[in-house]
Amino acid sequence: MENEKTILIDKPSGMTSFGVVARIRRILSQKSGKKIKVGHTGTLDPFATGLLILVIGNECKNASSYSKLDKVYEATIRLGQTSSTGDPEGEMTDVSTVVPEETDIKKATSKFIGKIVQRPPIFSAIKINGQRAYKLARGGEKIEMPERKVTVYNLEVINYSYPEILIKTKVSSGTYIRSLAEDIGRELGIGAYCSQLRRTKIGTWRIEDSKELSDYGNIY
Repeated sequence: MENEKTILIDKPSGMTSFGVVARIRRILSQKSGKKIKVGHTGTLDPFATGLLILVIGNECKNASSYSKLDKVYEATIRLGQTSSTGDPEGEMTDVSTVVPEETDIKKATSKFIGKIVQRPPIFSAIKINGQRAYKLARGGEKIEMPERKVTVYNLEVINYSYPEILIKTKVSSGTYIRSLAEDIGRELGIGAYCSQLRRTKIGTWRIEDSKELSDYGNIY
């Protein structure tokens, strides 16, 4: 354990990234008999699954270098509705029953490849005046999230079967797939939200090299 710098976890849906960190910290500390420092290198939304890189001990000071890496996601975008959170956990609003053609889908998604300006969701871990945006939003405060420039290196439509689009995309650090889904819905004029999200790669780190959270209880 002393030489371990990183742990790759395939985060399950329904659990926060902080919850994963706390569980791994507890497991490692119990195994070693002393408190082990554990940190994450970029959160995943609770509904999302996929690759989390955890840093151990002294490697925690290098966490930001991991968080700046490009990322690859697979996402399901559900058309015709919007969500207050941009994901399945929010309040849904029906927008349209129009069924776009596949050519319309590809034309709309192609407009978000390259350097784009994006507004992050209010329900996010971004800090506004020292507080997490999602905490302010849950408290009923109106928040104007600042726009940011991000890069979408590629965006491929893997499958389209209304009302769902399955995409695979490689993006720069700081890109929100929930916002991308909402922007695509607006471009189509029918609304959309991200119903499923899976992170498969961070830099050169791959989901194939990760372990299930439950596996780590028996490794150290």
